[in-house]
Amino acid sequence: MNKVKFLVLSLCSFVVLSSCDFLERNKPLVNEVGRALVDEIENSQRSGGVADAASAPVAGGDELLSQDTPDGVPEQMLRRTGYTASYNKATKLPNWVAWHLTADRTTGPAKRSGVDFQADMDVPAPRAEDSDYYGSGYDRGHMCPAADNKYSEKAMEESFLFTNMCPQNGNLNRGDWNEMEQACRRWAKEYGGVYVVCGPILYKGKHKTIGKNKVVVPEAFFKVVLRTGENPKAIGFIYKNAEGNRPKGDYVNTVDEVERITGIDFFPSLPDDVENKVEATADIADW
Repeated sequence: MNKVKFLVLSLCSFVVLSSCDFLERNKPLVNEVGRALVDEIENSQRSGGVADAASAPVAGGDELLSQDTPDGVPEQMLRRTGYTASYNKATKLPNWVAWHLTADRTTGPAKRSGVDFQADMDVPAPRAEDSDYYGSGYDRGHMCPAADNKYSEKAMEESFLFTNMCPQNGNLNRGDWNEMEQACRRWAKEYGGVYVVCGPILYKGKHKTIGKNKVVVPEAFFKVVLRTGENPKAIGFIYKNAEGNRPKGDYVNTVDEVERITGIDFFPSLPDDVENKVEATADIADW
């Protein structure tokens, strides 16, 4: 029996005995037990209780695919086979796309060859179409990559919906952004799975658009990655929508910083102590 339980039982005993004149004759002793109980509880909260909660393994789950989009931002939730997306009808872009990446999702029978990009008929018109990208100078940039959906033909097909796309600089899409996607697949194998959220960053002011449907061109992109288990970690990345050839470490940000820039609250279902800890620091050496 720990000290707190013992002191609680002791105090309860004194309360029962207070029906006679015991309480009146032993006030100093009762007060001492009460003070000891308060001190013990406070010490437990400052040390063992909090530390135990923070060190407990963090379990994964589908709830980690839900992010909190800022108030006032248009949002239509789209739950696909391989990912969850928050769609913005004003920008014709996803606000964010989230998925649980595991090693087995990166292999399988599904091939990207022969799969066409397609308008998402689940969202209202006007919506992004293939013709919007013709001659725009931008790639049709996957948020949840096709290579993360090889495990299922349906998941592969859904990854080519335009609600999973953003106009992306070609050099970025095929270069540093692609390298980041490959890194996430390595981490999924090494850590038994990771949770990934990515999407466009739109700075204040007027935005460039492409096509007759006026699909907004993001100024930048974010990606945040979380691993759970015994030693949970999270890391964020921000990429300008421009040419570049730099190491991953140059794009690193804390998740807190990505939240500040985007207004999105990432992984709100995590226990508060874990969320506060993993989102406050970012070190590429931990990955």
